[in-house]
Amino acid sequence: MKLVIVTAVEDFQKDVLKLFRQANIESFSSSDIDGYKNVPAVLATSSWFPGEASGNESILFFSFTEEANIDLLFKMIQEFNSNMETNNPIRAIVIPIEKSI
Repeated sequence: MKLVIVTAVEDFQKDVLKLFRQANIESFSSSDIDGYKNVPAVLATSSWFPGEASGNESILFFSFTEEANIDLLFKMIQEFNSNMETNNPIRAIVIPIEKSI
């Protein structure tokens, strides 16, 4: 069993849910988060309040699941990202679980 963590901008929430379903990941949790990128100084100073960072509405999913499901999910995320037109790819990481109850 491993822990998979997936982040995406909120616009891709339905897509991530579809990918989880196709990868046979039926049990998962999610949380709304703000995503940030370091922007060039020129863009940062063009805002009304240049000292304030504004985040993108994003979502984080996580699931404890089997490696085969994660392998399938990663293949589908890679394909999804290769076909997108924006600069906001779906991101995913895997963390091995040493013990669980």
